[in-house]
Amino acid sequence: MDATDRQILTHLQREGRISINDLAERVNLTSAPTSRRVRELERSGAIRGYRADVDPAALGLGFEALVHVTMNLEDTATLAEFERALAQIPEMRHAERLFGDPDYLLRVVARDIEDFADLRDQRIAALPGVGQVTSTIVMRTIVDNQPLPTPRERRRR
Repeated sequence: MDATDRQILTHLQREGRISINDLAERVNLTSAPTSRRVRELERSGAIRGYRADVDPAALGLGFEALVHVTMNLEDTATLAEFERALAQIPEMRHAERLFGDPDYLLRVVARDIEDFADLRDQRIAALPGVGQVTSTIVMRTIVDNQPLPTPRERRRR
């Protein structure tokens, strides 16, 4: 990946619907090589996809919480089943497995506190291997989905 590819990624992260012509102009190339580079970034997996960034509140999902899950069973099969089940919960925005305690950090949305209580108690806590569930209500999101930095390649000495 060279400096032009990193520029392309920077622009696409900020404006995913930019036309190839506008993108080409911003990275100082013509449309054809810009299009080839974008296709190669997609093919290589550097660009994983495109989607709309939807405001959860617009869908009536203005309540957000961070949920910490500590497992009481940590065998491979239980963890795999737990993770598969997490991925099936539509309100799950983000889920990460952590080293240390807790074992998982989840970011979920809900309509309101009652909806969240049901999600937490009836669906998350009931998943395979769950030992303890604690949660924190998000007061306000400060940074969300900020574009990834595209650092320069390290120079060898």
